Amino acid sequence: MNTDLLHTDATGLAALIRSGEVTSVEVVQAHLDRIAAVNPSINAIVSLNDAALAEAQAADDALAAGEPVGPLHGVPFTVKDSLDTAGVLTQRGSPIFRGRTPEQDATSVARMKAAGGILLAKTNLPEFSYSTESDNLLTGRTNNPWNLERTAGGSSGGESAAIAAGMSPIGLGTDLAISVRGPAAQTGIVALKPTHGRVPMTGVWPRAPRRDWHVGPMARTVRDLALAYGVLNGPDGHDGASVVPAGQDTGVGDAPTRPLRVGWYTDSGLGPVDPEVAATVRAAAQALADQGIEVHEVTIPALLQDNPLALFNLQHVMELKPAMAEATAGHEDEMFTMSTGMLATPDTSTSDYVAAEQGFERIRDGYAEFFSTFDALLLPVLPIPAHEHGATEFVIDGQTVDATHVQTFTVQFNITGMPALSMRFGTSSDGLPIGVQIAANRYAESTVLHVAGLLEGVSPVKDSHPRPLSETQDPGPPG
Repeated sequence: MNTDLLHTDATGLAALIRSGEVTSVEVVQAHLDRIAAVNPSINAIVSLNDAALAEAQAADDALAAGEPVGPLHGVPFTVKDSLDTAGVLTQRGSPIFRGRTPEQDATSVARMKAAGGILLAKTNLPEFSYSTESDNLLTGRTNNPWNLERTAGGSSGGESAAIAAGMSPIGLGTDLAISVRGPAAQTGIVALKPTHGRVPMTGVWPRAPRRDWHVGPMARTVRDLALAYGVLNGPDGHDGASVVPAGQDTGVGDAPTRPLRVGWYTDSGLGPVDPEVAATVRAAAQALADQGIEVHEVTIPALLQDNPLALFNLQHVMELKPAMAEATAGHEDEMFTMSTGMLATPDTSTSDYVAAEQGFERIRDGYAEFFSTFDALLLPVLPIPAHEHGATEFVIDGQTVDATHVQTFTVQFNITGMPALSMRFGTSSDGLPIGVQIAANRYAESTVLHVAGLLEGVSPVKDSHPRPLSETQDPGPPG
């Protein structure tokens, strides 16, 4: 197994393939070997693309023939199992969809392939993508590569674990409230939730609540997120929320012409945060200040009035329940805990639903005011590092909270539709990754990526890799 290839990012692999230093077949085989070695313990990969090696050979032949190539030519990628993949199982984490094989790719998958990417495998998720832990009755539970007794998160936990463990260099996840950013923080990788509608949701299930779902890239470097985002964004003529032309951006770009202003907080009324997480956010703020960025600790007054997670819980129940009821009708014995819990949740009253909608508007207004002064916001991704499997509550800084509290800092950017990125910038006392979140105004992805790049360049943990198994089982990434 060529372990050097396993920890070269997608951008680097593409360059090596284009230059002829390695072949796509060699890269794909290295990742297949890695999957065989470590996936039995991690359970991130749930099905393989049996044609991956043949497609890699075709990519090598095209390059040898001098044919035009895309930015991901010959590079393997993985996909969360809620996104349709033509000819490859897409089972949505449920026995109800056992054996389901779509005829068409989701738009995002098709765009990765059009850029030259080779679909390698599908990755685990909660049933119907609806949980903060990737576990289901069909393909079981995913474990965190840093500590197999800890969660890799959800709902894109299989994708995050696969990338962190070197089974994939880059992939696609989806995000309803936490689902690319939380798992990325728990496994020490990077993930981007673009502005709502930037990446079409065509070919992804479920779509409800439609206003909150996003497709986003997950990888090990910020430059890979930028590359994938460039490939993925833009309308497809099918998703009515995807209307902004590809490449149109309101952010600062890679070379700002004026000083940047970044606000940061560790609370702002959203509840308790582990002291090590708070310290990591402060360290990231200081790292930006040390690079000449104007940095200020801030409060978002709207969050002191309206809790985003509480409002989301009132709103999304009424929008998701009908889709879940339809999908599970007649299959009640094949439902897992989250779908049964969702269907048993009392309906939200009309008055509470309207109140939640008005609360969303106040939060959007609050952030409009904030971003009239600041370019970006720095804050926690999660209030704690990766937790034990199956936890139902946490004690954080002396306060007991329900396990859903892990979504508190991320869900606000789903309901506002603003772009947000998760990246590692610290390590807990027990050796687990700690992430920070960077958000910006709608359609300002360039700002998010620029600030993340500044932090990545000075990250104290940029060369750290997980070694979850013994050296005899898992040679591990160099580091």
